[in-house]
Amino acid sequence: MQAVLFLLDAVVGFFATLFLLRFIMQWFRVSFSGQLGTFVVQLTNWAVKPLRRVIRGMGGFDWASLLPAFLLELGFAFAALGLSGALGNAESSQLLPWILMHTLRSVLRLGVYIFIAALILQAAMSWINPYSPLAAPAHQLTRPLLAPLQRVLPPVAGIDLSPLVAILLLQVVLMLL
Repeated sequence: MQAVLFLLDAVVGFFATLFLLRFIMQWFRVSFSGQLGTFVVQLTNWAVKPLRRVIRGMGGFDWASLLPAFLLELGFAFAALGLSGALGNAESSQLLPWILMHTLRSVLRLGVYIFIAALILQAAMSWINPYSPLAAPAHQLTRPLLAPLQRVLPPVAGIDLSPLVAILLLQVVLMLL
């Protein structure tokens, strides 16, 4: 059973990350023209395109990209509880709100992990190859997080410490979630 849950978690996590990354990239107006954007779009179009016919974007957000991430995490929560036998033993009136909150927390945590990964990727790309195809999307993705910090925290000896501070703050957010 553990192997099945592990594989299911890996597949759900991969696709939920892609859907959430697509949502975040559209929210922060990150270009989809590069390799990363093409990769994300090609692997998520199967669900996003049909959902866009039913769910319209509102408030500048592409809800058709966010909903599949939430539904995948929700499905995994039900599958994990079902495979562990806890689904049949629990009272449904108490279980459903708990599962919904757990799913929301999982999606939020996944979003924080995406930002941490983007910050680490951006820092690594700035040292190794600042002209990499991944450097521009990483910069566009992290700019809204780093810009306020860079206004408050000036570079020290030419070194920008704002990514480190952002990662520390995101770790605090993870602790709160």
